Amino acid sequence: MSIQNLIDKPVTEAGALALNYTGKRLPLQVLHSAAGYYLGTFDNGTEGGPVSRESVEYFPSHEAASHALQTGAWTQRPQP
Repeated sequence: MSIQNLIDKPVTEAGALALNYTGKRLPLQVLHSAAGYYLGTFDNGTEGGPVSRESVEYFPSHEAASHALQTGAWTQRPQP
């Protein structure tokens, strides 16, 4: 499965980059870094931690990122 196929047909319930690069179907969620809020994936497994930043955008607040996730108003990163 190529990342282009995933971008052409976005996986809205799972992170496309996480799926393509790790084989893990992880749910998209709002995450936070020093740069701001973004849409990405997090693995709660034994090593735990963020897996991918899926959105090109950083958002100014959790609410703005959550709204983008709910409405689809965000841009999928083509590569990590």
